[in-house]
Amino acid sequence: MSRFKSVFTTVSCLLLLMSGSIANAQQAQDSLIISLDQAIEIALEESNSVKIANLTIEKSGYSKKGTYAALYPNITASGSYQRTIKKQRMAMDFGGQAMEIEVGKWNNVNAGISATMPLINAQLWQSLKLSALDVELAVEQARSSKISMISQVKQAFYAVLLAQQVCDVYQDVYDNAAENLEHTEQLYNAGKTSEYEYLRAQVNVKNAEPNLYSSMMAIDLAIWQLKAVMGVDLDAKIGVAGDLDQYKDDLLAYNLLDENTDLENNSSIVQFKLQQQQIERTIKMTKYQYIPTLSASFAYNYMAMGDDFDFKWFPYSVAGLSLNIPLFSGFSKHNTIRQYKATQDIMQLNLEDTERNLQIAYKNYENQIATYMKNYSAAESTLEMAQRSYDIAERMYQLGKATLLELNDAQLALVQAQLTMSQAIYNFMKTKAAMDELAGKEE
Repeated sequence: MSRFKSVFTTVSCLLLLMSGSIANAQQAQDSLIISLDQAIEIALEESNSVKIANLTIEKSGYSKKGTYAALYPNITASGSYQRTIKKQRMAMDFGGQAMEIEVGKWNNVNAGISATMPLINAQLWQSLKLSALDVELAVEQARSSKISMISQVKQAFYAVLLAQQVCDVYQDVYDNAAENLEHTEQLYNAGKTSEYEYLRAQVNVKNAEPNLYSSMMAIDLAIWQLKAVMGVDLDAKIGVAGDLDQYKDDLLAYNLLDENTDLENNSSIVQFKLQQQQIERTIKMTKYQYIPTLSASFAYNYMAMGDDFDFKWFPYSVAGLSLNIPLFSGFSKHNTIRQYKATQDIMQLNLEDTERNLQIAYKNYENQIATYMKNYSAAESTLEMAQRSYDIAERMYQLGKATLLELNDAQLALVQAQLTMSQAIYNFMKTKAAMDELAGKEE
């Protein structure tokens, strides 16, 4: 009875795993399979952070155009009507006789056009250059968002490939355990092996199930994370094309000596330098407040007055120049300039610290990559021996010349080598993506 229950349990587990595998296969068949390039393209189109960055560029462009508008004439039209409620009276002396007269008309109408235009305004010209730097900074911030998005998509994509590869390894482990259980059961029924061996074979199948389940769930979680990074609907059915092995040539061909550690294109450094230029322009703009300004003005007006609405219009026009010479403002400009210079010094110190920290981070990535390359090389040389050792142990076990414990040891060594190779490739590609982001590469 116990033997029948054991067989029934094993068959049930096999059917459950088969149904899960079939469901996953059907789901993969119904999913949209995308490559890494396609994932990046979708992310750049759908990501809210990239959309926000593009809108920021657009907003800065409008601000720049608004600043340029100050160079054009400012033209306004005006009109007014006044109804006199009580006329003003004036006392006058004519030939020694005092008399009072009313002044003005009951109706007063004014209409006209006026225009002003700056001719010399150094502060305004500097503000135009400052607006141009605002646009450059917005563009750089958008580039930073794009670079960060590409790096995140790459790392999430590689995580899916790793999860799939780990699942394949544990699927092989489970299949081998199930095959060994079937063979051991035949030997046990024929009286050619002990109950202990039979129980160990059953335990191996049971032990393989949780790893297989977990690896299947890890694939779903990795795909969810990829969809979240891409900015697509989390209910969308997508899958990824390729596997980690296609990147092993990149790992083997990688040469740290060929890497350029120049971080001039790092977005943080570029933004710091643009902000420094903004401070310099702001200091110049403040200094230019000491320079006189000259502007031109023109006005053309019509005026009419009358006790009734049968007006007679009288036009008049004026043109002029206005010169404004700043003399004293309580040292406010001087203190403002000193404040900006202190900000400039602080920004320079922050830039030096940022460059130093980025160099350290880049060097750390290089050391990590060197470690991953060594791990892969060691695992690659071990994998071939582990595979041969497992094949020999499996044949000897089937011939009854090896125990199940020896077979399990050989399989454990094989699995460790396979997972180490996959993990090394994943770590290499993930770190390489982070290095590209640090270097400011848009690939």
